[in-house]
Amino acid sequence: MTQAPSHDAAPVTGSGALMTQGVTMPRLGFGTFRMPGGDCQPVVESALGLGYRHLDTAAMYDNEAAVGAAIRASGLARRDLFVTTKVWHDQLGSRDAIRGAFDASLAELGLDHVDLYMVHWPSAGMDMGVVLETLTRLREEGRTRAIGVCNFNLPMMQMAVDAIGAPIAALQVEYHPFLDQSALLGFLRRRGIPMTAYAPLAQGRAAADETLRAIGDKHGASAAQVAIAWLLDHDGVAAIPKAQRPESQAANLVAAAIRLDDHDRRAIAALPKDLRYVRPPFAPDWDAPADKTPTPRLPASRDRNLKDNVP
Repeated sequence: MTQAPSHDAAPVTGSGALMTQGVTMPRLGFGTFRMPGGDCQPVVESALGLGYRHLDTAAMYDNEAAVGAAIRASGLARRDLFVTTKVWHDQLGSRDAIRGAFDASLAELGLDHVDLYMVHWPSAGMDMGVVLETLTRLREEGRTRAIGVCNFNLPMMQMAVDAIGAPIAALQVEYHPFLDQSALLGFLRRRGIPMTAYAPLAQGRAAADETLRAIGDKHGASAAQVAIAWLLDHDGVAAIPKAQRPESQAANLVAAAIRLDDHDRRAIAALPKDLRYVRPPFAPDWDAPADKTPTPRLPASRDRNLKDNVP
């Protein structure tokens, strides 16, 4: 078995997985954002039937119970699945709150552990050391196999990894062909931490892009498939597209087999790279330099009514 990398080497990339902090994370996962309630179950069952083995959910998605039901209905062995869930940032105020949120997620999922437990968004009022220490304890207890964070900017990652020394297994952020994440990617690669791309299709906009369509025509693929292939063409990057129709789920899986050439890469590199579509008011300062004190703009208490707009 390939040895898990330390935080001073690039993630080991297999044919379809990344090794990080002792776990194997499939590079192409299935996202469940905006699939609340029981309607999510048949969608996830379809995805599992097609071959997805990496499922991404969150407490705030209101679908953990449906994801768990789909897992049980699939008949798949638990060891063959990689399940991620997340704690919402209004639960980051204390160790007890985080543990309570984790217990609630496990109960909803009907699982005895998850593979990756992540901070969903940073909170202005959080003590990062306490938050990451609590997640690390859950890892040590075997209740989650790995821990990670979502939507941390560069100075936050510097604090979490370099200052605190937390065993971060992945950073999940918005990433697609219209958004530059090279600064974060460089930081992560130097420390062997994968990036997981949410909104990999730019919330549907990739499908209509003429450049991506032209590249798709050359490869017998759709523009959306090219967008996913572009992400997977990057070392250390995973993607979690969501799709409700089985046809779209299958098409996204096929995207992993597309091999872009240098002409394709140059064409995509020429696309705008400043289009960030997930912009809640409580997001951190994405342009903060690495030496700036990380401070999210607003406290978590403002954001409950925004859950439909933030992956």
